[in-house]
Amino acid sequence: MGALHLTLASASPRRRDLLARLGLKPDAVTPADIDETPLKGELPRDYALRMGREKALAVDAPGHVLAGDTVVAAGRRILPKTETREEAQGCLKLLSGRRHTVLSSVVLRAPDGTLRERLSENTVRFKPLSREEIAAYLAGDEWRGKAGGYAIQGAAEGLIQWIRGSHSSVMGLPLYETRALLKAAGFQIA
Repeated sequence: MGALHLTLASASPRRRDLLARLGLKPDAVTPADIDETPLKGELPRDYALRMGREKALAVDAPGHVLAGDTVVAAGRRILPKTETREEAQGCLKLLSGRRHTVLSSVVLRAPDGTLRERLSENTVRFKPLSREEIAAYLAGDEWRGKAGGYAIQGAAEGLIQWIRGSHSSVMGLPLYETRALLKAAGFQIA
């Protein structure tokens, strides 16, 4: 069997760094350009899986394509990838002192178009956040483009009381599930 070609369908440097923890460097990085609007009535779990699939299918690349999506949900409500300070502030106020779910899908498209997918479900609980804590976090700009308005690998980690599940999944790429998919496809991972 010859060398396998892997394209990462994400512009996220965080996902590249996480993939490197498995000893892999993608041969190409080609972000998927898709509409990420949730469908009316779509549940967070279904949305996360659909986004992963659509991203894997949207990238025109040889070999295997690895895609994924991370969704933060408060109950059945899908929180946005925050683009404004006000959006991020609203998310943090909502998540303050309560549990929420972080769903990370990972999808591997084989050269023949076959899709293999996994979903990691995690529960995260923020401490009750004061106005000052929210303002200080927002001042750091880590919230930009982040699902639910926070990045666990940054200052927000100090505001999280506990997590049940995979830290890498909450960061954006569930390594256990990713490793299983890539090994099953023949990638050499220790």
